[in-house]
Amino acid sequence: MQHLGGVAVEAGFGQFIATVQTDTGKPHRRQPLQAGTVLEAGRTAGRAGEQQAMQRRAAAGFQIRLVPHDGNVGWAVHRRKLSFPAALPQGAGMTPALASALLPLVRAAGPERAHGLSIAALRWGLAGRDRSPDEPRLAVRTLGLRFANPIGLAAGFDKNAVALAPLSRLGFGFVETGTVTPRPQPGNPRPRLFRLDEDRAVINRMGFNNAGLDAYLRNLAAGRAAARPGVPVGANVGINKDGADPERDYPALVAAVAPFADYVVINISSPNTPGLRDLQGEARLRAILQAVRAAVPLRPPLLVKVAPDLSEAGLAAVVAACVEGGAEGMIVSNTTIARPPGLRSRWAGEAGGLSGAPLLALSTDMLRRAARLAAGRLVLVGAGGVASGRDALAKIRAGASLVQLYSALVFAGPALVGQLRRELAAALDEQGFASVADAVGADLR
Repeated sequence: MQHLGGVAVEAGFGQFIATVQTDTGKPHRRQPLQAGTVLEAGRTAGRAGEQQAMQRRAAAGFQIRLVPHDGNVGWAVHRRKLSFPAALPQGAGMTPALASALLPLVRAAGPERAHGLSIAALRWGLAGRDRSPDEPRLAVRTLGLRFANPIGLAAGFDKNAVALAPLSRLGFGFVETGTVTPRPQPGNPRPRLFRLDEDRAVINRMGFNNAGLDAYLRNLAAGRAAARPGVPVGANVGINKDGADPERDYPALVAAVAPFADYVVINISSPNTPGLRDLQGEARLRAILQAVRAAVPLRPPLLVKVAPDLSEAGLAAVVAACVEGGAEGMIVSNTTIARPPGLRSRWAGEAGGLSGAPLLALSTDMLRRAARLAAGRLVLVGAGGVASGRDALAKIRAGASLVQLYSALVFAGPALVGQLRRELAAALDEQGFASVADAVGADLR
C-alpha cells in the first residue's frame, strides 16, 4: 500500500483500489468497475445499487476525482462532509495512456454523464498530455495554416470551449469547438445520447445544447491564450431551434468568433434541429454565404459541414454553392440518419444522428464524390468513422487534406490520438507515400 497526500492507495494486478479516510476515520474502499460503493447504508445490491449510489451522490453533491500517483491510479469519491486530506497537483503523473486505462470508470456513469466527467477531467489536467513530436511528413499546409498533423477533433465534444487548452495538448493537429448558437439553449429532452458498444458507434439527438455565444466567446478567448502553440482552433456555429433567421444569425456568429478562431465552420447538417438540413439547398446556402461575405469581408477561412445523406444532385448543389459563395472548404460529413444493416446494439433504433464505425464507408464515399465535384476548388476535411491510421489515410486518399474524429474517443480514450499519428505514419510507409500531402486525393488520380 502507498500513501500519497493523505490518501492510501492499493494497486492490484489489473485493478485499482482506493481507500479514503472519512472524518470518523472509517475507511471506504472502491472497486474500479463498481463505480464506487455507496457510503450510505441500505442500498440495493449489485449493478442496480451501483447506479442508485451514483444518483444519490449526484444529488448530495459528490464529486468524482481521479487520484494519480507513482504509476498506479486510485480513484476516490468525496463529499463536502467528508475530509479529503490533501489535494494533489492537477494532472500529476497522468498520461493519455493512463487516462485511457481508466475509461471504464468514466463510462460506468452512462453516456451523457460520462461526457461531462470527461470534460471535467480534461479541465483538471487528468487526461495528461502527449509530449511526442510529430513527424515532419505528417505536416499539412492548407487553408493558409500549418497543421503539425492532419488529425483533428470534431465539433460536438467541447461545445462551450471550456476544455480547449487541455485538448490542444493531446496531440491533435487541430481542435474544433462548438457548435455554438446565438442564445443559450438546453437542447432536446433526455435521454438523448446512446452508446452502441457492439457497433463502436454513437447515436445522439442532443439538439445544439450549449451555453450561448457570450459564454462561448469568453471561453474561446481564454482557451486560445492557454492552448498549445501551433494548434489551429476552429469555431463551429449553428442556429437556435426557435426564433432563428439563418441569413442574419450565421453572419453575426462568424463575425463574433472570427477574432478568436483560425477557421469557422457553418453547421447546416445536424439532423437534430428541425429544418436545419433544409439549409443545404443550393439557393438557401448561397444566400447564407453571400450574407456572410457581405457582413464579414475580412474573416478566417470558412467551411460548410454537410450531411452524408445528400443525394447526388444535392451534393453537387452544395459544392457549387460553396464555390460560388466564397467558402474555402467543406467538412464531409456530419452524422447520418440512415441505419446501415448489421447494427447489433439494442439502441440502434433510437432517433438521432449515427456516428462511429458504421459511418466510415458512407462518409468516405461521399467525400470521394465531393472531391471529384470540387476538383481542387475547395479544401476538404474528412469526418465520420475514423478510428485508426488506416481510416485516416483512406479519407486522405479520397480527397481530404485533414481528418476529424470524435466517437472513437468514446471507446479508446485520449491515447488514441498519439496512436493514430503513429499508425498514419506506418500506413504512409506501407502504401508508398512520402508524406500526407503526397497521399491527398490519390484515389482520384
